[in-house]
Amino acid sequence: MQEATFLILTALAAGTQHGYGIISDVAEISDGRVKLLAGTLYTALDRLRADGLIGVDREEVVDNRLRRYYRLTPDGEKRLAAEAARLQAHATAALRRLNLNLAGGVA
Repeated sequence: MQEATFLILTALAAGTQHGYGIISDVAEISDGRVKLLAGTLYTALDRLRADGLIGVDREEVVDNRLRRYYRLTPDGEKRLAAEAARLQAHATAALRRLNLNLAGGVA
């Protein structure tokens, strides 16, 4: 899973959000390292909807513009949980090896 996809799903794990909210949340989650552009976000949202990982929760008009709110689907929750576990396992293995190397004096 690409990092942007992981972060978008992570943002939606906190609850329903519209596009700008997702962009802001992804920036916060990544400590400002990932800054999604609107075109990138909406392309990803379309793909995630087609894959059944997210859905549209509701739509409303704000300042004469359509605002669409997205939510994770049950499949999206499962996929995010699996990816988070996979990343955690890899990070744990890397940290374990780094600690062994540092403890043994090997760089």
